[in-house]
Amino acid sequence: MIVWVNGAFGSGKTTLVEELRRRRPEALVHDPEMVGYVLREIVEVPTGDFQDLRLWRRQVVHLAVGLVEEYQRPVLVPMTLINAAYVEEVFGALKDAGVVVHHFFLKVYEEVLRKRIEGRSFTPDHPEQDERVRQWCKARIEPCTAAMSTLPSDTVFLDGELTTTELADGVLARVGGGSGGSAWCPRSLS
Repeated sequence: MIVWVNGAFGSGKTTLVEELRRRRPEALVHDPEMVGYVLREIVEVPTGDFQDLRLWRRQVVHLAVGLVEEYQRPVLVPMTLINAAYVEEVFGALKDAGVVVHHFFLKVYEEVLRKRIEGRSFTPDHPEQDERVRQWCKARIEPCTAAMSTLPSDTVFLDGELTTTELADGVLARVGGGSGGSAWCPRSLS
C-alpha cells in the first residue's frame, strides 16, 4: 500500500509524512525528489522540472513497487504531482502493478503557502539559490490550485491548515491504521 501525500510546496506534505512515520515506524518513506536529484546529476533536464523526464516517472513507480513488494510494508510518498497526464501515468502504473494507492491532497490558502515558503530556507549557504528556489515554489502555487479539479476522483482532500496531529489522525482513519490498529489495512478509500 502507498499513501501518497500531494499538495503545493509549503502545504505540509513532508511534515505530515514525518508524523505518519513516527506513528507507524514500519512504514517506509519514498521521496521521489531524491530520484529527481539523482537524475539531474546524470542527465540534462531541459525544462528544469525533473517530473518532465519520462525516466523520473518510471523510476518513481519502479522504486515504489519494489519497496512494497520487497518489504511488504506501507510506503509513504510526500510529492507534489499535479500534471494530469503524469498523475494518470504514475498512479495507473502503480495500479497495474497491483499496488493500492491512497491519494491525499493538502489544501492550503495561497497566502498561507506564500508565507510558509518565505519562511523556509532551502540552501542556507547559498542565498541567491535559496531565493530562486523560493520563487520557483511560489510560481507553482497557482498551477497546484488549478490542478485540484483534475486529480483522480478518489483523491481525499484534506484541510492543510489543520494541525499535523489532526491530519495524521484523518489519514490513518482512512487507510485503516488508526491509533487502535496495529496494522495498515489496504482497503480502498472509495
